[in-house]
Amino acid sequence: MKALILAAGYATRLYPLTKEYPKPLLEIKNKPIIDHIIAKINKVSFIDEIFVVTNNKFFNNFKKWSSGKSGKKITLVNDLTKSNKDRLGAIADMHFVIKKKKVTDDLLVIGGDNLFDAPLKGFLDFSKKQKEAVNIGVFKLKNKKDASKYGVVELDNKKKITGFEEKPVRPKSAFVAMCLYYIPKN
Repeated sequence: MKALILAAGYATRLYPLTKEYPKPLLEIKNKPIIDHIIAKINKVSFIDEIFVVTNNKFFNNFKKWSSGKSGKKITLVNDLTKSNKDRLGAIADMHFVIKKKKVTDDLLVIGGDNLFDAPLKGFLDFSKKQKEAVNIGVFKLKNKKDASKYGVVELDNKKKITGFEEKPVRPKSAFVAMCLYYIPKN
């Protein structure tokens, strides 16, 4: 299995903080956000490589960050975009990495700004049991009204997604999508 960290965004809502520096490299608790993610990935024995897709603007920042890293192999992928106007977006960046690096393994995808405290093992164990299904990590908020700030997910009693709405005014559920995906190789 491979892991892919999406870090090619421009985080324009955080300007000026992220105008010249990528959001995944901002520090939380004295280390970059991406290091918190990598620490979780490093605990999964069957993941053998981590791809980090970034853009041309911040590629050198990630090169500097990745030099001398221990743990699983980290491969940086430059999606060649230079601004928020020509960015590929998450789905196109996933496709770009899969094609460019000829990824044929199962794939764990995580947003480069995604902080969560649960281990990945539970999500991956559940996902691997689903055979050929793509799985999306979700989180249940305490207050359903707060879900209007996120992608809201509706689930049936078998945990199958029956609805997905981005930032609805009236959320139908307290479950929100995390940028956490399991994509089987097929």
